Amino acid sequence: MSYLLFIAALANAAPAPGQVEIHASVLAEARAPATDGTTRVTLVPAARITPGDRLVYRIEYRNNGKQAATGLVIANPVPAALQYAGPADGAPAPELSVDGQTFGPLSALKIRSGTTLRPATAADIRVVRWRLAQPVAAGARGQVSFRAILK
Repeated sequence: MSYLLFIAALANAAPAPGQVEIHASVLAEARAPATDGTTRVTLVPAARITPGDRLVYRIEYRNNGKQAATGLVIANPVPAALQYAGPADGAPAPELSVDGQTFGPLSALKIRSGTTLRPATAADIRVVRWRLAQPVAAGARGQVSFRAILK
């Protein structure tokens, strides 16, 4: 499965074209019993997925330029077949949006239902976005990720 991934930069701090390379991968959570009686969760390539499977979108970035890239913003739409399920373990929490225009934490987002507004839920999230606070040095790399569930 491949979904649209886009990257944007703040207007007055845009990296040179081709300076920042982005690679996205979709991983599935594989669960197996551990010897201590708990369940071990590992991430594996998402070759075959079925409704209810838990996925992790991993977005890796690398600055191939000769100068630091500043003001980097990475955004990823959440496909309609998926439900946003939170940041991945160890990943920074993204800003969330129900419309691709207004971003914030889930608790601050609202959905218009007729003439009333209701609080947004994880099922309403359509775009996740990270604003990298620190410049990405020349040659440096990093990653962001989020969890989703196949509907």
